[in-house]
Amino acid sequence: MTTLTKVIVDCSTGEETILPLTAEEIAQREADALAAAEAQAAAEAEAEALAALKASARAKLVAGTPLTEEEAATLVI
Repeated sequence: MTTLTKVIVDCSTGEETILPLTAEEIAQREADALAAAEAQAAAEAEAEALAALKASARAKLVAGTPLTEEEAATLVI
């Protein structure tokens, strides 16, 4: 396994220092990655639900059946 590192740059001198991440930084990095994955999954689920709702609304319009309030709201721009 490779060691995770960070680069610290001193802007006044241009000096770059490469240091290994601490255990706390690694734990935070993993927690951030997990939170990002959960947020992505939630966004994808929301997008899929909206797409299904729009498809249902379109099918009802074609069939001539009444729309629910939620379906009608998805069609209004």
